[in-house]
Formats: sequence, structure tokens, C-alpha cells
Amino acid sequence: AHVAAMAPNTAIGAAHPVLIGTEGEEGMSETMEEKVVNDAAAYIRSIAEAQGRNMEWAEKAVRESVSATEQEALELNVIDMVAPDLNSLVSQLDGRQVTMLGGNIITLHTQGATINHIKMNTIEDFLYAISDPNIAYILLSLATLGIMAEIFNPGLIFPGVVGGICGLLAFYSLGMLPVNYAGVLLVVLAFGLFIAEVFTTSFGLFTAGGITSLVIGSLILFKGGPLFQVSPWLIATVVIIIAAIFAFVISRVIRAHRRQAYTGREE
Repeated sequence: AHVAAMAPNTAIGAAHPVLIGTEGEEGMSETMEEKVVNDAAAYIRSIAEAQGRNMEWAEKAVRESVSATEQEALELNVIDMVAPDLNSLVSQLDGRQVTMLGGNIITLHTQGATINHIKMNTIEDFLYAISDPNIAYILLSLATLGIMAEIFNPGLIFPGVVGGICGLLAFYSLGMLPVNYAGVLLVVLAFGLFIAEVFTTSFGLFTAGGITSLVIGSLILFKGGPLFQVSPWLIATVVIIIAAIFAFVISRVIRAHRRQAYTGREE
């Protein structure tokens, strides 16, 4: 940035490269890690040099993960100013000179400037919301349940339509998240076993296998640490609902098998 500012009671630094959305640095070879760190260090030095800031400290932030409070950063020439709020920042920027990419020096005139807050539109808000791991899991569950309901009761239409829409939204969500494909396959296998339970009488064996597969698949559905994990409460809720549905189905099947056959001449 042409001007670096921090708010009170904040910190800067600890910029050692990490892998976001994957298993982390454990999966990176030592040679690859060294290459990534060297590249990041060179990049941050070039930025600091271009803006006349402390290059040595910037490199240490990458290599040694050093950090500093806002006052320490100001004294070390890591930032240009400390501003407690937006109005203070705008006021401090007024009259400040910055050097642009081509070497041109521009004086900022921010006094009385109109501040426009750019927010996400409705579609962006919606897409951001469904990119949450829990929402993605709900969409995936609704999609599968809707499609299963349509398979069990052909012609209902509504469950199939809802399931199809939820499925497409789930695919979008999964595309935005660090998916563990083993988890996805286990979830798909689970619902395959649930469907098999309806068409092949196993007296609960397929259901038990499906629930086990669903729980394991749900727990490992995403990788990347706690930030990307599905809530255990949500998993438990989905599993209980599905178990209750198939417990009812199995009880009806068992009752039908135990019922005595009625034969005779029709009146």
C-alpha cells in the first residue's frame, strides 16, 4: 500500500507462508518450503523498498515470524501512521505525498472527501453464505434426501426439484472449499446404502453401514483445520433424522414380513 496504517491495540507481522485450505506445511517438502519462503521474503523486501519502509524487519516477519504492536511498527518505520478510526485516517492522509508506480509524486487531498462504503450485492451475499462448510453440508444432505424421496415416490416432482437445486448449490459450495474427496465418496456411499435398504431387505444392515459411512464421511468431508470442519451438532442432527426415517421404514418392512398371508376366494 502507498500508505500503511494500523488501528490501536493491533499487531502486524508473523508473515511466514502457510498453505490455506490444505493439510498445512506438513505436506510441503523442505525444498519447496525454502523456495516459497525465499520468494515471499524477496517480494516483501521489494514492496518495503518501493515504499521506503524497513526492509530488514519485513524480511524477518517472513523468515522468523516476528511481529510488532502498532506503536512498535510506527517506531520501526514499518507503517506510516496509527489511526483510531476512519475519520482520523482520512484527516491524517490529507496533504500526504505518495509515489506512484511510474515515479510520479501525488499529493493526497482528503479533507472533506466523501466516503463510499462498497458492500456485496445480494447475489454476492448469497454465494458467500453458501460457501460456509455447514451450509454446504446442509445443501448436500437436502439434495440427497430430495432425490431419494423422488426415487422412492416417483411423480412427486417437488422433492426432486428441490433436491436438484440444492445439489447444484452444493456443488458450487464444495468447489469453493477444500474438499476431501474420500469424505465425499463416503457420504455418497452412505446414501447409496440407504437406497439399497429400501429395495433390498437387509433388516437394517445397509442402514447401519450407511450411518457409519455418513458419520465418518461427514467428519472428514473438508480438510484445512477447524475453520473448515462441519459442526458435530449438525452432523448428529442429520444422522438422527436419517436414522429415524429408516428405522420407520425397516419397522414397516419387518412388520410386513411377519404378517400372516391371507388367501382365499374373493367374494
